[in-house]
Amino acid sequence: MAQTVESRKACAVNPLKMSQPLGASYAFMGMDSCMPVMHGSQGCTSFGLVLLVRHFKEAIPLQTTAMNEVTTILGGYENIETALLNIKKRANPQLIAICSTGLTETKGDDVDGYLNLVRQRKPELDETAIVYVSTPDYVGAFEDGWRLAVAGMVKQLVPDTSAAPKVGAAPRQVNLLPGSHLTPGDIEEIKQILGDFGLSAITMPDVSGSLDGHIPSDWRGTTLGGTRVEELTRMGESVATLAIGQQMADAAKALEARTGVPVHLFDRLTGLACNDRFLMTLSSLSGQAVPQKYRRQRSQLLDAMLDGHFYLGAKTVAIGAEPDLLYAVGAMLHEMGAVLHTCVTTTHSAVLEKLPAETALIGDLEDLEKGAAQCDLMMTHSHGRQAAERLGTPFLRIGFPIFDRIGNAHRLMVGYRGTRQFIFEVANLMMAHIPHAEPDSWPLPDAAQRVAKPALPAVAELPWPIKAAPTSNPTADGVTP
Repeated sequence: MAQTVESRKACAVNPLKMSQPLGASYAFMGMDSCMPVMHGSQGCTSFGLVLLVRHFKEAIPLQTTAMNEVTTILGGYENIETALLNIKKRANPQLIAICSTGLTETKGDDVDGYLNLVRQRKPELDETAIVYVSTPDYVGAFEDGWRLAVAGMVKQLVPDTSAAPKVGAAPRQVNLLPGSHLTPGDIEEIKQILGDFGLSAITMPDVSGSLDGHIPSDWRGTTLGGTRVEELTRMGESVATLAIGQQMADAAKALEARTGVPVHLFDRLTGLACNDRFLMTLSSLSGQAVPQKYRRQRSQLLDAMLDGHFYLGAKTVAIGAEPDLLYAVGAMLHEMGAVLHTCVTTTHSAVLEKLPAETALIGDLEDLEKGAAQCDLMMTHSHGRQAAERLGTPFLRIGFPIFDRIGNAHRLMVGYRGTRQFIFEVANLMMAHIPHAEPDSWPLPDAAQRVAKPALPAVAELPWPIKAAPTSNPTADGVTP
């Protein structure tokens, strides 16, 4: 429905998108005992690290190969080897996940060849899984980095059982591939829904176990939870793969090609019909009826939609987000009667064709601000707050990063409960900006004001003059005459 258009400006003004290496690093953090590494300069890693720390308010494990001017020209083999050995010695992770940056991609480092040489020369790394994905930050966006990272882990860590498929060997097990637009709270909710149908999930990646804001019992220099590498060896035994978000289509297809496990792709889980389809799919896979609690939650969502449409109907909205998040939020608001006036995104995606809007612009926050000037509501991450202040437009923070609010890891927008909560959040924001009457809202005409406030009568003139009281003038001895 929407036509994707690219901005033709000479430069990005106040960029909307986050980089591919950052998205890939975030995906790697959903693996247990993992150390993500950016192959590039220290500044590239530091910038991404700051964004992740400010968003989650947690300690983030992220390392760098610390490329400089000389190693960039001569090649980064020694930096990669040194980084791998230091990480192995100090943190001893089960997985070291490397993503490239624009610096090393421009140079053209053969990282796959470097890793093969390191494996030959350093047998002490034999028990450590190493994954590498190419994620230059001069193309793509945050969502693309996550997509490439998950697809890379499928191709490099999941055993190829296509010659002898084991599909259904674990009849109560499914594979869950969540997109980058889902929060740890969203993933936790989906896993809870699966559990209520008697299904267990191998989630890749699972940031709900590593970035959910828990306090660990011990300190580790790696990720503190998530999916273990050995769990990936059992993905071929699942009865189905559930992919959430169009960005997970590549990983789901790669997993199906390697294991034969059939794929069910869900573009979004924020809404009514999409969650109906999701629950019916789980009912079919598990052979169980939909639990009564979800029938109740569906009824509550219907009531929330009825209550909320009074405040969202016919409202014009400007949204700036990654494609899958843009579609999930935009489609839900459209179902509530809102009009998607301005939609700005970061990269190309097939899901944008389904967006209920005229165009989806691949642009920046300047483009979003121009469009939001004519809108009733603006949605994007925290970098858009100044634009909303300048426009005086109600502003809802969504996506990554959100560094001026806490609890981002636990925000819920999926399932019946999450959709209901999202409606309440948006409707309450609009209610807070409804203009209220004040005493001067309906001024009285002059005649009515004269009646309400009659003029005071003039003071009559006295026939004799009024003398002023004498002032005290004490004498030298202090006695007043």
